[in-house]
Amino acid sequence: MELNTLELRYVEIGALAQFKPFIGKEVRIGEYSLAVFRASDGKLFALENRTPHKKGGPLTEAIVSGHTIYCPLRDLHISLEDGKVLEPDTGEVQTYPVVIENEVVKIGLPETIALG
Repeated sequence: MELNTLELRYVEIGALAQFKPFIGKEVRIGEYSLAVFRASDGKLFALENRTPHKKGGPLTEAIVSGHTIYCPLRDLHISLEDGKVLEPDTGEVQTYPVVIENEVVKIGLPETIALG
């Protein structure tokens, strides 16, 4: 699911060193939960921290392989780049843009999300 980049604000979520390769990290912003992953090539990805099936569950427990994660509950393969579940399964998880400035990680969030 694509976000309108003109309506985003970038929120600092931590230092780059806090995000270890292959390990999902939960980041809470107000009542909102994000799963942040660092791939083996160092690229960071942020997704909604909820698997795309009925039972839900945290994505932070997923296994990272390249730019794909494997859902911990149903073994769905999810693209970190666009949040889409790979065939033969279906579904999608919201993704968020990530930028790194001076070793500080920021995530682009819709202005409607309360930061409280």
